[in-house]
Amino acid sequence: MMEQNEIDSRTKPEIKDSYQINDLRNLLAFLRSPQGCPWDRIQTHDSIKHNLIEEAYEVVDAIQSGNSDSLKDELGDLLMQVVFHARMAEERGEFDFDDVVTAVSQKLISRHTHIFGDDTAANPEQVLQTWEENKKIEKGLHSQTDVLCDVPRTLPALTRAFKVQKKAAQVGFDWPDSSGSKAKIFEELDEIQEQIDLAQVRLKAENIDGNTVQQREIEREAGDLLFAVVNYLRSLKVEPELALNLSTDNFIRRFAQMEALAAASDTELDELSLTELDALWNQAKQILGQTDGTESKSNDKEENKNESR
Repeated sequence: MMEQNEIDSRTKPEIKDSYQINDLRNLLAFLRSPQGCPWDRIQTHDSIKHNLIEEAYEVVDAIQSGNSDSLKDELGDLLMQVVFHARMAEERGEFDFDDVVTAVSQKLISRHTHIFGDDTAANPEQVLQTWEENKKIEKGLHSQTDVLCDVPRTLPALTRAFKVQKKAAQVGFDWPDSSGSKAKIFEELDEIQEQIDLAQVRLKAENIDGNTVQQREIEREAGDLLFAVVNYLRSLKVEPELALNLSTDNFIRRFAQMEALAAASDTELDELSLTELDALWNQAKQILGQTDGTESKSNDKEENKNESR
């Protein structure tokens, strides 16, 4: 008879109405077995790593939608990815799902030293400070530069910039208010324009190599501009990734309305002049109103009250 936590990859799992975590582990183990699924069997950590990112974003989408059924499904998809990776590691004798659970449980205890240790934290801000201090000790981060470098490069660029800036602010490297970061945006805009002007001069001189170098300089200044915008949004307690997604969603809705307006006149968008397109865009905005995403933005403000660790 199998122990409760023993995983069986040989027996085809039964179909039933309710499942527990070990049922999921058994299912993944069977799918990875010679009797299982050819696709699941050939996967590696590397081959499905992007699925993990996609599933995490779909969880965020479900949270923003406010649909609990969707959230339940997407959390299940994300959990499946964790169990899948743990199963592959178990097959190689590295670790298993129980080790993953043990590791995160130990981390929660070791970083909540205001609960399980001698530290004190009377408010969420002090909790975050204690968490970061414990994290530095556990990871062997000896300087704040180490802390900045610890932010994963694989994060979306806006999110990575946001997190790096927050970490730098932990040691006081920050503007006292939003006016400083706002002024920096205009400074970076001027610097981009300088590079564009130089590029135009070199273009007239037909300096091909020079144009390549100049394009790199424009890209560098563009990066500085984006970094400055992220810094300004951070000072306003706005998550840049969420804000940009909201604007992109609004753009798609307005573009769809604009296309519908053109279709109602038996016109294709590519047949219209820029002036006509701009007029349609303004008409679409008026039809949809100025309240696009109001509810979602309200929810995001609530989310931003709780900084992530």
